[in-house]
Amino acid sequence: MKIKEVIVVEGRDDTAKITQTVDADTIETNGSAVGKSVIKQIGHAQAKRGVIIFTDPDYPGKRIRHIIDQAVPGCKHAFLPRDAARAKNSDNQSLGIEHASSAAIKHALQGVYSLSEENYSGITREDLIAFGLIGGSKARTRRTRLGELLQIGHTNGKQLLRRLRMFHITKDQFDEAMSQVMQEENNDC
Repeated sequence: MKIKEVIVVEGRDDTAKITQTVDADTIETNGSAVGKSVIKQIGHAQAKRGVIIFTDPDYPGKRIRHIIDQAVPGCKHAFLPRDAARAKNSDNQSLGIEHASSAAIKHALQGVYSLSEENYSGITREDLIAFGLIGGSKARTRRTRLGELLQIGHTNGKQLLRRLRMFHITKDQFDEAMSQVMQEENNDC
């Protein structure tokens, strides 16, 4: 699988895992202190080839994603579910792209989205409440599964509607994913 865009990752272990999995170039942020020279390099890559931001599904990863997205508009985003990024066979509970399987990385990169603040979704806060995605006892579990199915990453209740809108998730896509979430939940009972 050849990736045209340059993939922005946090460190060299992420680069190693990405290059083992797909044919791609990477830029490493070297942690959450994203410097001006790295931002400049990412901006240049965005202008020439496009950029995919692919950071760890944890707080530092979200912070890096936000910094880059604010400084370099138009980047695409790939998200890895927390379970897919968890270290296996270890007492260490760290999360990272370097721990993910090649299949999980390919799946995340195939579901790349371009962010936009415009609201094309038609999804409302009332829809989130109706599906028990906000404030209910199963809300967090449902949001996590929804984020995996739609490949938009993990969100809290306040972030969910914004994330759905940013990724142009349509009402039909949302309804279909939520039907699957609810069906899986019923099958588990």
